[in-house]
Amino acid sequence: MPMDLMAFMSQLNDALVAENGPNLAYLLRPTSPHGKDLVKEFRNPTRATLRGYEGGMQSPWDEIAIQYVLICTHIAKVRPGEAFKEHSQLVSLFLRFFTENRGWTLPALFSILRDLRDLAFDADHHAKYNNQKSECMEEAARTIAKAFGNCMTDRTSPPDQSRKWGIYYVVGLVMKCYFRESEANITLQERTPGTRGELGHSPTLRISASEQELTLAFYHCHLQAHSNQERILTYLIALRILKGHLPSTELMERFPLLNELYSPFIAAIRVGNVPAYDHALEKWERRLVELNLWLSLEKARELCLRGLFRRVWVATNKSTRIPISMFHSSLKISGLPNVTDAEAECLVANMIYKGFMRGYISHEKQMVVLAQTNAFPRLADRPTPFAIV
Repeated sequence: MPMDLMAFMSQLNDALVAENGPNLAYLLRPTSPHGKDLVKEFRNPTRATLRGYEGGMQSPWDEIAIQYVLICTHIAKVRPGEAFKEHSQLVSLFLRFFTENRGWTLPALFSILRDLRDLAFDADHHAKYNNQKSECMEEAARTIAKAFGNCMTDRTSPPDQSRKWGIYYVVGLVMKCYFRESEANITLQERTPGTRGELGHSPTLRISASEQELTLAFYHCHLQAHSNQERILTYLIALRILKGHLPSTELMERFPLLNELYSPFIAAIRVGNVPAYDHALEKWERRLVELNLWLSLEKARELCLRGLFRRVWVATNKSTRIPISMFHSSLKISGLPNVTDAEAECLVANMIYKGFMRGYISHEKQMVVLAQTNAFPRLADRPTPFAIV
């Protein structure tokens, strides 16, 4: 039997009274069957035509019910941008309710945040197809990050009913938004070099925020929740490697699966073995792509190259003047025989530009002139360690 709006509001109220989180999540999903029933009931509703339903149940649920009808209608009419805007409002209304309740509301929170991400993706894709600008995924990431704070602020609920259990899922969802948005920005930067500088800082800031949130999530994770710790570390280790912080042997031994994945990269970085790093990238490519980690670890290859060039510096008794030919020879000896003189010079210049080395190149004399002090700064001391992404 088709469901009308009054019946929908009645079922919402029943779920709230019973504190039935899974059922509440089902009722708020735009893809649930009753969504189509409500679209047929109103055909082309507006907020004004639905105003008569305000006060039909406790606030903010009367407004949430109206938002739900508008969302379903926009989806049915293939208006993903409008659907995303209305769903963003629904999330804001829900968070008012969420912060006053315990963890039974988490299934509904997870569901509406996941739908927000999916609608953001559809909206951005639809805009791109029609040569329009859209930043819905970026907005979705900010909204979901607010939910992280709402989970963390539960200081009164019993541990087994706390909203804090939601931080793990929310962090994962934020990361997925950041990865999607970063990939989109990278593509956009390649197509529009005139705005590269303006756009280039955005992924860096988001990645830095992700590292902070994942670190917080890991330290608040229950000691016995091994699988949750492993999920968090899967992404946190990659971000920490980019900053130059290599995980300890003791930590990796606690997580055998992560140790198997990351240990070849870590070992190669420690000794500057670029061919070994390349072999690990090739071996684990499929898994890294599945985890959305391939780009991060491919960029971290520069840390391995920095290690190789530092060994050249040490071999010359830390001289401040080193012929480019010595760096070229180190690349060939390490197992990269096809690198040309020009490519070697370019790699050294890139190391200097990105802050891995301090100095300059005398092209005329084919000499690298390094700083007398701190020629190879500690990786963690670079001012913008995520800029290589």
